[in-house]
Amino acid sequence: MLTEDSYTEWLRRAETDFLPHISLDCVVFGFHAGQLKILLLKIRNTEQLALPGGFVLKEETLEAAAIRTLRERTGLENVFLQQFHVFSDPLRSDPANRARHLEGIGIDSARAAWFAQRFISVGFYALVEFSEVDPHPDMFSATCSWFNLEGRGTLILDHDLILETALTVLRSQLNNQPVGYNLLPRKFTLPELQKLYEAILGKPLDRRNFQRRMFAYGILRCLDEKRTGGAHKAPLLYSFDLRKYQKALKTGLHGGW
Repeated sequence: MLTEDSYTEWLRRAETDFLPHISLDCVVFGFHAGQLKILLLKIRNTEQLALPGGFVLKEETLEAAAIRTLRERTGLENVFLQQFHVFSDPLRSDPANRARHLEGIGIDSARAAWFAQRFISVGFYALVEFSEVDPHPDMFSATCSWFNLEGRGTLILDHDLILETALTVLRSQLNNQPVGYNLLPRKFTLPELQKLYEAILGKPLDRRNFQRRMFAYGILRCLDEKRTGGAHKAPLLYSFDLRKYQKALKTGLHGGW
């Protein structure tokens, strides 16, 4: 629970330990039940949603701060992380917006001058395996949980812009980053792989063309196993040949989607 003492202690640390004017926001992508998911915080005492974010300690790099933030929110180590954009619009840190945000979570904005300064935010996106994440809220949030990309509602400040920019970059890097390897479980079916690509791209793909292209890349390993428990014929399970996958990504998985 956010108490007066804990808030005062956090502000003391913020003013002495963190770099001024620099923040980071993380777009954490997961994939579950055929849908692309994002990890969001629900701000304490409000219905507002926000991306996981944080600040940079004076003795750490931006990358180290992002890794620390993700570890605190997801419980994961060795997360795939990509810096994708810097958000520097002066209006993103508009004092009136920040005052409303602080008052919503029970903080007297007059006592939090550190929050009122202009912040430039560095955006990172992370790709995680949905079932491995153990979401934890920060001290200013009531919950940290998964939301569908569609129908999530409006996020605070400029977080919708940050999310949409991350998605645009992810789509553009689909042929140059190990997206499937990081978002899917170790064993998956071809329909699950196709649904992942469709969820990211936001459009349907032709099944035959998709499978033909994936097999041509030479990055899939067919396992002597099948997905059981469904109503239809059990599909074969596959895994990525990571060595071949990484080699293929160096030149790009040729062809647009």
